Amino acid sequence: MRVVDSHLHLWDPAALDYAWLEGPLAHAFSDIEIVDDALDGVEEEVSIFVQADPVEGQSLAEMRWVDSIALQSGVVAAVAGARLDRGAETEQHLDALSAHERVVGVRHLLQAEADGFARSAAFIDGARAVASRGWTFDACVRSSQLSDVTALAAAVPDLPIVLDHLGKPAIGTVQTPLRPGAEWLRDLADLARHPQVCCKLSGLPAETQGEWTDAQVAPFFDAALEAFGPERLMWGSDWPVSAVTHEFVPGNRQRWLDTVRAWAETRGVDADGLFWENALAFYGIR
Repeated sequence: MRVVDSHLHLWDPAALDYAWLEGPLAHAFSDIEIVDDALDGVEEEVSIFVQADPVEGQSLAEMRWVDSIALQSGVVAAVAGARLDRGAETEQHLDALSAHERVVGVRHLLQAEADGFARSAAFIDGARAVASRGWTFDACVRSSQLSDVTALAAAVPDLPIVLDHLGKPAIGTVQTPLRPGAEWLRDLADLARHPQVCCKLSGLPAETQGEWTDAQVAPFFDAALEAFGPERLMWGSDWPVSAVTHEFVPGNRQRWLDTVRAWAETRGVDADGLFWENALAFYGIR
């Protein structure tokens, strides 16, 4: 089995500044730590680094740092941080990012913005600048913002978009699991009607404080499969964010892989597509 982890975070508070880090995440999760938490039972493992939201002004420094540890971390490509609502400043930033060969896409962290932000003219102009470079966009949103991603996909149809973490639906807890909500199901299906949009099976453990059951998450996978089809789904660990309960739990990354793999087997989803080919195709990695 070959695995592309389509959603890996790395950071080191000694190298960059992260205002949001706290508790068990306020430590280095870098090349040494990811090697220690490597997946078992796979023939080949590579990763897509996704920006970890350092303080504003450090996105280029983040890419320089990632480049310095990429080989030992198994990182073959990167989704860099970029604000897309800054006009000429956005263009200049994208030009600077293009000096880094591993950059295949960008992420402006929309979950931190107000609902409707991605519909603004300034943001859409920035998204068009991303598309013109042949890059992708990672949409990390709250479930209430899914319709904004749909509007973005309609406004910039040549921009490949991947929905991070299934749009962060409410899935409840192990003790009181929730079924997929009607609004999330509707908005997910609307988004999936745009053929340039894919979806990551990632991030749900972070919505339940790192604890879940296979039965709890399966209905959400089923909804994504029905909406996007197997060719537009990809696996991601959201490591280390999704590996934390009240502390970092080594092996939770492996468990998430096993959860998604078991679901895929029962649904007849091709493992090589879900865990390897779909991510490589979306991000344009040869």
